[in-house]
Amino acid sequence: MTTTLTIPSLDAIDSVARQFVDLMDDYTVFAFNGEMGAGKTTFINALSRVLGVDEDPTSSPSFAIINEYRSSTTAELIYHFDLYRLENLDEAFDIGVEDYLDSGAICFLEWPERIADILPDDTVRVDIAEQPDGSRLLTVTTPDE
Repeated sequence: MTTTLTIPSLDAIDSVARQFVDLMDDYTVFAFNGEMGAGKTTFINALSRVLGVDEDPTSSPSFAIINEYRSSTTAELIYHFDLYRLENLDEAFDIGVEDYLDSGAICFLEWPERIADILPDDTVRVDIAEQPDGSRLLTVTTPDE
């Protein structure tokens, strides 16, 4: 199933994040695709806030590769990956990406194409594209059941 959401401005991002959370269902792995600067990190930060993360996850985990958050409302773990700097799949195995993906915790992945060969079959694809008016278009594709 494919759903399209529009973020008209930063003022609306939390509202759209709440709509996205309603779509999450029981899925745990979300692959965010988009050009550099499309808003992947910004939207994942909004999702984290809506999911109850109290700390301010304002930066991409570019250098750490993985940031771990915990929801203050559900105690659920949330992992935010920025895989841009991975050179190859062996590096992903070295940091234990498969264990995270199989953990049952929510995993938000930026630059998922770097590990496409090991993504679970039930990964939700999220495409983010900047529109000419500055809004962002999110296309959320859940795997076929």
